[in-house]
Amino acid sequence: MRCWRRSCSWRRRAAGGSSCRSRRSDTGPEKGELTGPNPVDRGKYGSKIHLITERTGLPLSVDISGADVHDSQALIPLVKGIPPIRSRRGPRRRKPGKLHADRGHEYVHLRRWLSQRGIRHRIARKGVETSQRLGRHRWTIERTMAWLAGCRRLHRRFERKAEHFLAFTSLACTLICHRRLAK
Repeated sequence: MRCWRRSCSWRRRAAGGSSCRSRRSDTGPEKGELTGPNPVDRGKYGSKIHLITERTGLPLSVDISGADVHDSQALIPLVKGIPPIRSRRGPRRRKPGKLHADRGHEYVHLRRWLSQRGIRHRIARKGVETSQRLGRHRWTIERTMAWLAGCRRLHRRFERKAEHFLAFTSLACTLICHRRLAK
């Protein structure tokens, strides 16, 4: 008998992003690498964490950018960054079966790019669908983002170099995976 939970957990992915502020110094806001004015935070400088999780909320691919970068620009590098997953039978799986995303990723070129790679997409369309239907699957990415926001080091960006901030973000994702898989 095939285990439904195991076979489906790696197939369904969710994409999302959240922004964080840069810390202020005495001379003004920190303007390190990969920071930009946040359009929803009165133009204050910050960074955005982009993330793809699997069905249970384990982070698979993470990236950072300036706060002024749109979510749609980070989707292709995130999907390419998903590591191959070993399976019991057959070759390693290198692509998700289905990708859920919010309206920020609703562009024709992204839908076409995902379809060309054989990835079924479920992206909310502007003016047509409500996000409540996607909420059945997207709550995992929101929960994972809340877990990342709980890390004090990621609540506000203290590092000037982007590599250091990405390293702390990766470390937080590793801790999330450890906590989830240790149960």
